[in-house]
This record gives sequence, C-alpha cells and structure tokens, in this order.
Amino acid sequence: MRLDEGLVFLSDTRTNAGIDNISTYRKLHVFRPTPDRIFVLQSAGNLATTQEVLDRIEHDLAAPEPGGLATVDRLYEAALYIGGLSTQVAAAHRDALSRVGADGTSSFILGGQVGDEAPDIFLVYPQGNYIRASDDLPYLQIGETKYGKLMLDLAVYAAADIDQAVKMAVSSMISTARANLSVGPPYDLGIYRNGTFALEQGRMSADSPSLAALGHAWLSHLVDGVHSLPPVVFDDVDPEGPGATKH
Repeated sequence: MRLDEGLVFLSDTRTNAGIDNISTYRKLHVFRPTPDRIFVLQSAGNLATTQEVLDRIEHDLAAPEPGGLATVDRLYEAALYIGGLSTQVAAAHRDALSRVGADGTSSFILGGQVGDEAPDIFLVYPQGNYIRASDDLPYLQIGETKYGKLMLDLAVYAAADIDQAVKMAVSSMISTARANLSVGPPYDLGIYRNGTFALEQGRMSADSPSLAALGHAWLSHLVDGVHSLPPVVFDDVDPEGPGATKH
C-alpha cells in the first residue's frame, strides 16, 4: 500500500503443491545496496523462479553493473530490471516445465525509494512489464487477491494513515486466509516511512496474540454490524411467488 507517509508491505509465507504438501518460505525481501536507496520485493508464483531471480539479484549486487539495483536512477528502472530477470529465468526452464504441465512464471511487487524520488510501488508481471499503483487505488496485490480486497478498499475509503493501514492490511490477510488454504501465517510485515531508507519489519506467527486479538475484534465488529443492518425490502413483491399457478 502507498500512503502519504510511506509504504506498507505484507506477505504470507505459505507455498503449496497441493493440499497435503504445504511449506513455508519468505516472500518479502529487502535490498539496500547503497545508503540512498531501498527496495522491497514481494513474490508470488513459481517458487523456483523466484529463488533464481533472488540469486541473480544478489549476484549482480556483488559486482554492480549498469541497470542493476545498485545503479538505477529511477524506481521504474528497477521494475524493468526485475521483469527482465524474471522472464529470462522462466524462459530458460519453459520447455522442461511445459513437458510436465507446470507453469514457471512468477509475479512481483517492487516498492521503495531511490534518492530524492518519491517512494512508490509497482506490480511486475510475468511478461516483464509493470504497472504503478494509481492515486485512486493506491495498493497492489499478487497471489490470492479476491478475498482480502474489501478490507483494502475500506482502507482507501477511510483515508487511513499508516498505522491504521497496517491494521487493515493484516485484517485483509486474515480474511484471505480464512477463505483459502493456500494462504496462511507466519506473515511478514514491512513499514517504510518516506525518506528513511530503512524498513521496519517483523513477523507474526500463527499463535501471535496480536493476530488473534485483531481477528477477534474484526469478527465482533462485523457481528455487531449485521445486527444494525436495515431490513431487506423487495421493490416488487409477488405473494404467490414466481411461477405459481393462479386460480
């Protein structure tokens, strides 16, 4: 999420190859190659592709070349760099994966700040291109997106500050996890405040008291909200119902 005060990043850690083969891997990664820049990278999709992209980033940072994270002048250039790495890795393994019906693509969210440029967030597609979050909808999602979208829309509608936005983001993740087994804790949270070039980050485990309290509070407020809803009134009522035989 992109806010006036900074950026909020939240990732789950669940990756699976079927309901009985679930593992935990970190999907939120931080790079600070020089004091005047910071990059936060979130991933979804093929785990092997993601890990090779990360390895290539680390390799490039060890011997900086033009166009890498250590040398780009704009955040969008970093998005193109990530997109290029992702498409190269996926293409290198496409034939072998296609023979077993597997998809080797990954998508990424890239956020951060370079120099005096305003912080921003980008969604990098498997095809290598990107979009930037809009002012009307200043958040991006990858992976399982539909179940938690309502909470993020609510944060935008409420003009949430960065502390409120963190609560809304975690609530969105809780909502998604309740509806889809492919999403689950631990959750990795990162908060970037404009101009600091440092990320406040931490992890919430499945038995986190804070996570439990937030989930309980949301459930209580939603139940109270249901009781206060106005009655449903039909615009056009047929007392015998549609298709009834009339005598």
